Amino acid sequence: MENKAFQGDDGAELKERKGHEGVGGGAGVRGRGAGLPGAEGQAEDKSPGLEGGKPTPNDVVNLERRVGLLSGVALIVGTMIGSGIFVSPKGLLERTGSVALSLIVWGACGILSLLGALCYVELGCMIPSSGAEHTYFLTAFGHLPAFLFAWVSIIILKPAMLAIICLSFSKYLVEAFTSECEPPIMAIQLLGALTIVLITFINSYSVNLATRVQNIFTAAKLLAILIIVVGGMVKLAQGNTAHLAKGFEGSTKSFGDVATAFYSGLWAYDGWNNLNYVTEELKKPYTNLPRAIIIGLPLVTVCYLLVNVSYLAVMSIDELLASETVAVTFGNRVLGWAAFLMPLAVTLSTFGAANGTAFTSGRLCFVAAREGHMVDVLSYVHNRKLTPSPALLFNAAIALIMVIPSDIGSLIDFFSFTAWIFYGGAMTALIVMRFTMPDAPRPYKVPIVIPVLVLLISIYLVVGPIIDSPQIEYLYATLFIVAGLFFYFPFVYLKKSLPGMGHLTTFFQLLLEVVPTDVMPDA
Repeated sequence: MENKAFQGDDGAELKERKGHEGVGGGAGVRGRGAGLPGAEGQAEDKSPGLEGGKPTPNDVVNLERRVGLLSGVALIVGTMIGSGIFVSPKGLLERTGSVALSLIVWGACGILSLLGALCYVELGCMIPSSGAEHTYFLTAFGHLPAFLFAWVSIIILKPAMLAIICLSFSKYLVEAFTSECEPPIMAIQLLGALTIVLITFINSYSVNLATRVQNIFTAAKLLAILIIVVGGMVKLAQGNTAHLAKGFEGSTKSFGDVATAFYSGLWAYDGWNNLNYVTEELKKPYTNLPRAIIIGLPLVTVCYLLVNVSYLAVMSIDELLASETVAVTFGNRVLGWAAFLMPLAVTLSTFGAANGTAFTSGRLCFVAAREGHMVDVLSYVHNRKLTPSPALLFNAAIALIMVIPSDIGSLIDFFSFTAWIFYGGAMTALIVMRFTMPDAPRPYKVPIVIPVLVLLISIYLVVGPIIDSPQIEYLYATLFIVAGLFFYFPFVYLKKSLPGMGHLTTFFQLLLEVVPTDVMPDA
């Protein structure tokens, strides 16, 4: 993105924004926050940088705008429809206790995600910089909240999401070859680790390759969804409505059970904010960001509801709860000789979701390092390929560690609890900036009642399970957020650096062929 703060004729503006030392030492490059609309600069959709395309010959090295509308929709849909719809139906139905309540929760999760995404459209258009919540917290509240978000997201949330999806991918793939017995956990872990390595290589090698992979695998998963929906509709037309007819029979009355049921559903919907992590790489962001959200979220919601109805047209509640691989069981009942297509479709779907997750996670790490909240080398990009390879490799390394426990259920609960703390924080940032930055250009503006409603729901989702059914994961999440303070004050606030970090940065710069985002590219 061409930002006025980077384009002074004599480079003075650029020099003023350098020198904010990253965690661990070295001169970090201040990101785009200082030049954002509503702060110091003005954003114009007609500028070459915002319209997209390659940088001009005199531009500094940075990420290019190579994500169009189709790729943006594929990034949202392809990340949302991953392992969740094939893993979560069991957990959600188990926690709600009834068919009707589970379908209501599925629909409510879709509506909530859409409302949250519309708020993110306003934030993304007002602050057209990558990093999503990190950038919004930095603009609205300052460095400390932004650092704490980056600390938890980069060290836990994003790698955990990648690990969960890759474990689900490997579980389905291994089960396709071990149908007669329980697949060995070691094989699932090993394949999950290899998947993380492969996806990281794709994203580090080429942005265009990563977006092509995302587009292809999104099309494949939509085909899988279509197969399930058509099969379910055929069964319903044949009169298999007994399971759906049970309605609210057995519904839970527990406050905490409903909240944790939302966790299962919202895990399946998570990814609705992913395009905000790559706003700087999105062509025509003021146009394509809202369009991608408006296309992607309703599409996913309709798919999820129809898939759950199809499941219940084929399986009883007890059978669905007993199945660890719901989609595969469905395929065995409905597709006959073509049942092998279902585990294949699921593996394709989860691989695409993992690819999208790695793509956006690397951008968050890149932006946080650019703002001085992570070590400087994580804000470097490859000299020729213009990919944030150090950030991608760092995310992959942590995800590989998280593959070892392989407890998907606990990871989902930990992830959902912590993520909704920050989603609520983003809603608060939007509300605060309505008052602190009233004159900031807002190409898209949501009614204030929407972020207020999403904020209240996020509070319920965080507080409800703690009151009704406290789990150790919630304590771990809270302690980990607080632990970030021990790193913030010495390394970010006081700008201290660890001995030898300069040499380590130089070593990785030479090894990975990466450069800071303030140097001219090779001719």
